[in-house]
Amino acid sequence: MKRLSDFADAHLRIFDRPAPPAPDEITSVHLIGICGAGMGSLAGLLQDAGYAVQGSDERYYPPMSTRIAEAGITMLEGYDAQHLDPPPDLVIVGNACTPTHPEASYAREQGLAQLSLPEGIAHFFLDDRKSLVIAGTHGKTTTTGMLVHILQSAGMDPGFLVGGLPAHGGASCGVGAGRHFVVEGDEYDSAYFDKRPKMMHYRPASAVVTSLEFDHADIYDSWEEYREAFRAFVGLVDPDGLLVLNGNDPEVRALADHTRARVACIGFANEEIAAGNARPAPGGQRFTLRAHGREQTDIFLPMSGRHNLFNALAVCAIALDEGLSPAQIAEGFASFSGMKRRQEVLGETNGVLVVDDFAHHPTAVSETVRAIAERWPDRRIVAVFEPRSNSSRRKIFEEPYGHAFDRADAVFISAPPVRHNDRTGDLLDAESVGNILEARGIPATIRPDAERLLPPLLDALRPGDVALIMSNGSFDGLLTRLIAALVKREPAAAKPDDAA
Repeated sequence: MKRLSDFADAHLRIFDRPAPPAPDEITSVHLIGICGAGMGSLAGLLQDAGYAVQGSDERYYPPMSTRIAEAGITMLEGYDAQHLDPPPDLVIVGNACTPTHPEASYAREQGLAQLSLPEGIAHFFLDDRKSLVIAGTHGKTTTTGMLVHILQSAGMDPGFLVGGLPAHGGASCGVGAGRHFVVEGDEYDSAYFDKRPKMMHYRPASAVVTSLEFDHADIYDSWEEYREAFRAFVGLVDPDGLLVLNGNDPEVRALADHTRARVACIGFANEEIAAGNARPAPGGQRFTLRAHGREQTDIFLPMSGRHNLFNALAVCAIALDEGLSPAQIAEGFASFSGMKRRQEVLGETNGVLVVDDFAHHPTAVSETVRAIAERWPDRRIVAVFEPRSNSSRRKIFEEPYGHAFDRADAVFISAPPVRHNDRTGDLLDAESVGNILEARGIPATIRPDAERLLPPLLDALRPGDVALIMSNGSFDGLLTRLIAALVKREPAAAKPDDAA
């Protein structure tokens, strides 16, 4: 991670922040960037805990904006220093804020009490709870959601904060009355005034690392720097706690040398927590849970893909360590509905099944496409991808993306959005990705934006296809417009060879 002193504007990043009031001395909280997944969830937590909550943002889109509105939280459109007058008792500064952000600048200049998102979570909710932290490059949101659901199903009533929403209702956060607090441990930086990873603030009693692969090239300068962040994180796990590691990932397994906690590896065969006889099943997959060499129970997981099997094993390891029985774990998984935007089936219209997914890193894209192909082996998979995040738009990922769609039958990609501070030489060239795909025999269509991508996509989709939409943002409304266009399309518009 970069040091604050390394920035040209370090004089704006390094300043004396007033100590925040104790939670019982706080009445009002303002969140800058409230519609981010984490910030929106924290806003909901604070609202549920009895605080007067408001927030500002300039980009509103579902599902988070809908949940915030339903919770009755005041949302202020745009950013303006006047939003902090009269001053709230505490300001939570989202990590998208720059030092010159109008509200962040005002909070700094006026000496208002302010915390980053992870500092806020720790300040309000972790002092007297057993913190269970889910970290890793991929699978954090799904694994966190799984663990929350399993604990809730067993009557444990945990507090929690997840960077996503359950697929069929339910909340992304909850104060809870139980002794556990489950939190998604993001490795992204905390705030413009705190470049440490968010996960470093969460005081892990026990933790999971799902995977480890270079990501967030806009934050980490090298693979070694990224790896070091996770080494530091596992060093924080309580010596009496459990660190669950993906034994199938050599980089993750090596983290065992950097912790004082007990370690359990997950995987197959001889791992401490293992899946035996894993096989596809209607609506998901089944496996036999093995713990320390002994069969425990048979589990139905209503999600597809090898990566989700590993996510489930990690949850099993933590749940067993927290005293849940194998039967309780199996019962919890059977009723897990998944998370929004994680292989979320939005419906079938005129024969086209539409699936929404958050995948944006090449490995996540590859695993998602593979899982969808395995779940619907008799359907044509049309993958539609938007490289939107700061890391996914990086040129270093051109070649990996060119190999990430091997299980797709056709690929549609929009060019990455260009932002004011981008350097052209660092940006991914979508046409180059398309050329790699075409050379590998996968038809690829590249367009400058979602609006121009939609017409050829509609023309290509046939009855029986799966349209897999992947983006970690709004995709500029492509998903909504696609479904609306499919609804209007007459079944007779199918091409003559569609039945083949």
